[in-house]
Amino acid sequence: MIDLDTKFHFHDGKMTVQRTQDCTPIAERMKALHNGGHHGTSEMKHAASIPFVIIEDYCNKNNITFHECMSNKEHMRRMLNDPDLSAFRVWKGKV
Repeated sequence: MIDLDTKFHFHDGKMTVQRTQDCTPIAERMKALHNGGHHGTSEMKHAASIPFVIIEDYCNKNNITFHECMSNKEHMRRMLNDPDLSAFRVWKGKV
């Protein structure tokens, strides 16, 4: 379940959208899967579960749509290999 909180802020005729998500449960689940050896099979690795707000932030920073992010393997590869996102990795190998 994606538990997102969205707030709208208005100031000087401009609107800012603030999105937050508690990512701790996802990181804890990925750690438990990793520690339990649940990395998938040799043909299909369970690499990670990246929270939606992180994917959304990546899209905003790279000026791409969610569809483009999901359909272009290079975008996913960048996120999966990003050491800052290692808490969301199950299988720690290079993608």
